[in-house]
Amino acid sequence: QLHLVESGGGSVQAGGSLRLSCAASGYSNGNNWMAWFRQAPGKEREAVARLYTGDGDTAYADSVKGRFTISYDNVMKTLYLQLNSLKPEDSAMYYCAAGPFGTNQGSQYRFWGQGTQVTVSS
Repeated sequence: QLHLVESGGGSVQAGGSLRLSCAASGYSNGNNWMAWFRQAPGKEREAVARLYTGDGDTAYADSVKGRFTISYDNVMKTLYLQLNSLKPEDSAMYYCAAGPFGTNQGSQYRFWGQGTQVTVSS
């Protein structure tokens, strides 16, 4: 059972940066895929980026490629998402998730955090 806690959200102007963190605790049966999803009001949940803790393999949504960077600190058991060149359309609740499969489908992730809000003003 994994417990995930996000932090680092906030309000920034367009073009600004934020770094989100997701601290993982509890038992993990080997390596996992860890991912960031986001959901804006009235919109469907969107996969943003994912990372395999075993070898660091990553994947990104086209909408964030070149602007966001996902990383993982294996000692601190913390997942990060560096958000650069933020746009108003990046505004959403950002969620951390973990599971055995590397997929964009949220239903495939077993563990979820409570979310952290990112608001980007124009």
